[in-house]
Amino acid sequence: MVEDKENFKAKAEDVFLESPEASELEDEDRQTLAPLSPMGGLERLTPLQSYLAEVRRYPLLSPDEEHEFALRYHDQADRQAAERLVTANLRLVVKIALEYHRSWMDLLDLVQEGNVGLMQAVKRYDPYRGIRLTTYAAFWIRAYILKFLMDNWRLVKIGTTQAQRKLFFNLKKEKERLESSGFVPGPKLLAQALDVKESEIQEMDQRLSGREESLAAPVTEDGKQSRQDVLRDERPAVDEVLAEEQFRELIQAKLQAFRQTLEDPKNKKEAYLFDKRLLVEKPLTLQQVGKRFNISRERARQIEARLIKKIKAFLQAEIPDFKDSDFVLKK
Repeated sequence: MVEDKENFKAKAEDVFLESPEASELEDEDRQTLAPLSPMGGLERLTPLQSYLAEVRRYPLLSPDEEHEFALRYHDQADRQAAERLVTANLRLVVKIALEYHRSWMDLLDLVQEGNVGLMQAVKRYDPYRGIRLTTYAAFWIRAYILKFLMDNWRLVKIGTTQAQRKLFFNLKKEKERLESSGFVPGPKLLAQALDVKESEIQEMDQRLSGREESLAAPVTEDGKQSRQDVLRDERPAVDEVLAEEQFRELIQAKLQAFRQTLEDPKNKKEAYLFDKRLLVEKPLTLQQVGKRFNISRERARQIEARLIKKIKAFLQAEIPDFKDSDFVLKK
């Protein structure tokens, strides 16, 4: 039985730790991928270990084989060739994901994103350009992993601009470099070194050093009250919302009634202004209205001002509590 355990351990170590990628791992990485417990004995493999074992089943491709499969997929849309290109490079994804796993707890998350990048690379790869697929794919794999990290580093995204992305990955390293050279890494010096604004340095520094606090975290010793229980609700009361909605509906109904008073042909300019200027999302300009009726822009403005006075007078007559401040017409 002891011999069986030793055989299994040796086999597991060969699967997980003796691959070309694993040879570059540091001690912490090796511990992450270790297949057995420190106490020895047979253990159920973790999802990560199972995935690595599966990846090892797919043989690598020689440069000639890679080129042949790439041509078949590029020229003939051979799906089996594409699958072969993807599976042969799954270990490359793991290797690149390991470069970033200290920034993210779950290595499989990074591997999953990297695999999406790998598939994009295979889809877009042109074998006639004279570069290896592995070189081209590494760019896509890394790009997808980096985007995932930036989108999920905090609940609020922090890598939405080119400057933010540069700072996300280089600010800490630049600080360490300056400190090792005897400089105090202040915002001005960092901004000059990284070619960004001082304000961007300060903002990213605050974001990276700040902690996220859970709203469910208790604020009392008995744990019965959480942060979200003591936060002030800035939303209006339900009765206020309903009253506001009813008032808007009333105003809308009265405006439609006022529109009926403009049906007389002598009011055609006012009717046109009402329809095309006052109650639409994208109103016409006064210049366009003037051109429509062959009048000046100033004359169109005067007619509109007179129309607005009529509308407000109508609403005040129909709604006793109506005030000018309750309703603002678009101009």
